[in-house]
Amino acid sequence: MATESMDTNYLGEDELYKENILDHFKNPRNFGELKICDVCHSELNPTCGDMVKIFVKLKNGNIKEAKFKGNGCAISMASASMLTEKIKGRKLEDVKKMSEREIHEMLGIHLGPVRLKCGMLSLKTLLKGIEIMEERK
Repeated sequence: MATESMDTNYLGEDELYKENILDHFKNPRNFGELKICDVCHSELNPTCGDMVKIFVKLKNGNIKEAKFKGNGCAISMASASMLTEKIKGRKLEDVKKMSEREIHEMLGIHLGPVRLKCGMLSLKTLLKGIEIMEERK
């Protein structure tokens, strides 16, 4: 009997995460672009065609503003929406250390190999954009 309630809780929690992903997909936070920014980079997931472009404005080593544009599946767009929310106000040095694990925690669901690329696209784009910005300096 205890196993049944554990399974029900797990499924209920999974559904909440799925609803959160759909909410971010249908009502993306920080969707748009910044005309003046320090980081502006786009990446394409060649496996499925998802595309994300990340814009970041820095102030005193912190992320002052972050936006994204793109098109793709619910996972890639929700991930970009959640990521831009998560990084606002954070130190650039901390953001550069973000990992796949943090994306998994944000999304709250297990991602198979194909969906993992969708979920990681926004972080990959952000980190590559930061790398390019730092190379220019």
